[in-house]
Amino acid sequence: MDLAIIEVFVILGLTIVFFVTELFPVDKIAIFIIVALVLLGLVSPEEGISGFSNTATITVLALMILAIALEDNGVIAWLAQGLQKLSILPLILLIPVFMFITAGISAFISTTAVVIVFIKIIFQLSERFGIPSGKLLLPVSFAGILGGSCTLMGTSTNLIVNSIAQNRGVEKLAFFEFAWLGGIFLVIGIVVVSIASRFLPSGNTSENLEKSYKLDELITTLSITKDSKLIGKSINDSSMLSNSNVTLLKLVRKGVVTNAPGKYISLQEGDKLVLMADLETISRISNEEGLSERKTEMTESETKEAEDTAIQLVEVLVLPGSSLIGNSLSGIKRYKLEGALPVAIKKRKNIRNTTERLIRKDLDQIRIKSGDRILLEITQAEIQKLEQVEGIAVLKTHESLQHTDTKRKYITAAILITVIGLAASGVLSILASSLTGIALLLLTNSLQMDKIYHKVDWQIFFLLAGMIPLGVAMTNSGADVWLSEKLLMLFEGKNHLFILGALFSITMILSGSISNNATAVIMTPIAITVASGLDLPAKPFILAVLFAASFSFFTPVGYQTNTLIYSLGIYKFKHFLIVGGLLSLILCMVATFLLSGLL
Repeated sequence: MDLAIIEVFVILGLTIVFFVTELFPVDKIAIFIIVALVLLGLVSPEEGISGFSNTATITVLALMILAIALEDNGVIAWLAQGLQKLSILPLILLIPVFMFITAGISAFISTTAVVIVFIKIIFQLSERFGIPSGKLLLPVSFAGILGGSCTLMGTSTNLIVNSIAQNRGVEKLAFFEFAWLGGIFLVIGIVVVSIASRFLPSGNTSENLEKSYKLDELITTLSITKDSKLIGKSINDSSMLSNSNVTLLKLVRKGVVTNAPGKYISLQEGDKLVLMADLETISRISNEEGLSERKTEMTESETKEAEDTAIQLVEVLVLPGSSLIGNSLSGIKRYKLEGALPVAIKKRKNIRNTTERLIRKDLDQIRIKSGDRILLEITQAEIQKLEQVEGIAVLKTHESLQHTDTKRKYITAAILITVIGLAASGVLSILASSLTGIALLLLTNSLQMDKIYHKVDWQIFFLLAGMIPLGVAMTNSGADVWLSEKLLMLFEGKNHLFILGALFSITMILSGSISNNATAVIMTPIAITVASGLDLPAKPFILAVLFAASFSFFTPVGYQTNTLIYSLGIYKFKHFLIVGGLLSLILCMVATFLLSGLL
């Protein structure tokens, strides 16, 4: 084995370790890969940055931008808003109906964006009609993945596989070429998951918020009376406010709200102090310091002020690509959360953290990651602004949602249909049709450039840009040929059914440890080389990688939507292992049989 091949395998091994342990964010891992490959001479500097201009990378970026416009203009919510009427259906019918609708939308729109909207819808159904969200969230995530595998633009994995195949001289895949296979897998998935849903928990994430976050401390507003000992004192000089059992969250003075007020601010009569403390402490300091909860009659203006400054708890989910990722909880810039103050955080479960943790101390040491849930304290007047913050999803639903322009909604929907039509008919490539759609959105003012800068999931973009040079390095060093030769030796004397099944299984297992996109970059060249070595058509092998890279349902790690669902705290790893493992096993066998028929 040449030194270059060893170096490639070392980089590949470290990449897998970093992905599994999450020691670094995926965008950092991508940069490390590029630098390592260039410094070791495994790729030229031009090849090292080739991922940033790769057709698949730019196409994925374009589709993400389209998804932003669809979400901001209310198209996705519009497509899904009628689902609340389905609450009259029994659960055994509700699950397959939800899965079918999710899959249908995900075939043409970003799966992650669709699932995020469905999370909110399911929470609403859970809160209003008592429908157990634990029975719907995992099926919806699985359906989104299955639906995305039905078309060429359904998921970035399909685009990457197609791009690598084209670069290696294989005829490109048509838009609906493998839709019939995806449709069969979808039907199987709906049947299997609907039956296996009996093993899913019946819990709701929206219930028992206080229990969920262990809020044995209360958040209350106390007013400084004319007889209070605090008048004229600074916050720093108050023994009450310096008490470790009392946290001063806000100071409200004449309708002006000050978040996390400085310790040298002097207190005045009529000031309202928003405090967090246990009930016993609140009662004691109210008597000792001359504070009251002001439950007397108020004028109309005072009532309006009270409504606007009323404190409410809001739970938000940190989404992939959020600007909050990497920040400490205490270091979050106030403007990013529209004045909301973090009260507690639930770290999502992962390989190194197998139990969901509630952390409310050492805030400087906590780093926010995708999938974390943050409990925010916010005034009623600020809630609507919070809905507009990029990179988070408000899990607790409010009636005052962001208003969307009906005209723009219809225009955006028409542009999406145009993009799909141009790509599906072959008039334009997916890249050309997507860029055309973006241009039309900008021309009609249905999309703003600042939205693109803030809401694009740049982590996925950098991941693709970093993994593609790794595929180039495998080719330059001959690592893909070496691996293919070893596989051919393993497959010697075996029938085609076994070979396809083995390739499908290896890809699926690898995708369960690292991202589906990274798996596609690694396995597609190997699949093509194996097909060539066996003197067999390449497309069945390419399709095996295409589907298997997304079908790692047995783990919450391989696909973004599964990670988000897992982070909500309803499911345990065993639910993915049992329900998802059963589905992955059945799909592996069916796919192997169907794809062998194409040889």
